[in-house]
Amino acid sequence: MSLPPYPPSRYDGANGEVDVRLRRVDEPPEVTYASGVTVDYLATGASTGGDFGLYRWTFGPGQSGPGPHFHRTITESFYVLTGAVSLYDGTGWVEAGPGDFLHVPPGGVHGFKNVLGEPASMLLMFTPGAPREDYFETLAAVSKGLELSDEERAEFYLRHDNHWVD
Repeated sequence: MSLPPYPPSRYDGANGEVDVRLRRVDEPPEVTYASGVTVDYLATGASTGGDFGLYRWTFGPGQSGPGPHFHRTITESFYVLTGAVSLYDGTGWVEAGPGDFLHVPPGGVHGFKNVLGEPASMLLMFTPGAPREDYFETLAAVSKGLELSDEERAEFYLRHDNHWVD
C-alpha cells in the first residue's frame, strides 16, 4: 500500500521559530450557553492558518446537543474525554465513552447529545479550520434570548455550512 506523501514545505527557515501557544486547562471557556454547556477554543482556524479548529465541548447538567445534520465543506471529528455522549453515526444514535472517536467526512450525517444529563466532555475538530467561533457564539446568544427570524436562522445555518436532516 502506497502512503500519500508529506505536503509541500511551508517553513524554510534554518533553526525554527518561537511561535507556539500554551492554553492552560484553568483558562475560562470562551463561550457559555444558558444550558451550562461551555466551549473552550483550543485552536481556531485563524490561529492554525486554516488547517484545523479544535474545541473542548463540556456539556451542562441538562440534555443538549444538535440533531442529525451534515456539512458540505468541512470534516468534523469527536473524541470523548469524559462521561457518556450519544453520537449519531448516520444510521442511529450510539453511546460513546472516554476514548471513543468518531470521524465525519464532508456530507456525513452526524449529531451529538448528552442524553443522560450527566457531566461529559469531548474534543471537536474541524478540518479545514472553518470560522466556527461565530457559530458557537451566536447559538449561545440565542440560548440566552437572542431572537432570529426564520430567514435569519436559515441564512445563519447556510453561512455556517449546517444542513439539517429530518
